Amino acid sequence: MNYAEIKYSDVANGPGVRTTLFVSGCTHHCKGCFNEIAWDFNYGTPFTEETIQEILDSMKPDYISGLTLLGGEPFEHNNQIGLLPLVKAVKEAYPNKDIWCFSGYLFDKDILENMCEKWPETKELLSYIDVLVDGKFVEELKNLNLKFKGSENQRTILVQESLKENQVVLLF
Repeated sequence: MNYAEIKYSDVANGPGVRTTLFVSGCTHHCKGCFNEIAWDFNYGTPFTEETIQEILDSMKPDYISGLTLLGGEPFEHNNQIGLLPLVKAVKEAYPNKDIWCFSGYLFDKDILENMCEKWPETKELLSYIDVLVDGKFVEELKNLNLKFKGSENQRTILVQESLKENQVVLLF
C-alpha cells in the first residue's frame, strides 16, 4: 500500500485535532474529487512499519483526538490489508482515541453485504473504526455547510453501534 499524505494536526476531517492518513488508490473517480491525485494506487510513498510508528508517535499528545483515514479509498481491498496493522496499533496504544474513516462505498450495501462476505479483512477493519462517513462525493449535491462531509448523500455512521444493532445508526 502507498499513501499520498499524512497530516499531523488536521482539524477538517473529524472532531478535534487529528492525525490524518490519505491512502493512495481509488476506483470511484468521483467527479469533482478534492484529491484526484490519490486515485493512483502507485502514487505517493510506501506505507511501512516506520510510517506506522510515526503516526503512533504523532498521536501521543493529549490534544490529538484520534486518527482519520481517507484517500484515495481506505476500503479498496489492498488498502484494507495495509491499514489493519495501523488501526490495531492505534487502538492498542490509544484506546480512548477514536478512528474515523471516509469511504465512497456504502456501509450497508457495499461494505457489509459485499466486502464482509468476500474478505475477512473487512470485518476486522470495521471492528476498529468508530465513525464512517460513507458514500461517493456527488458534485451536484456538494454542500459546504455540512459537517465533515462534502455532499448531501453522505452519511456519518456510528460503526460499532450499527454493527450491534444490525442497522445504520447515524452520528448526525
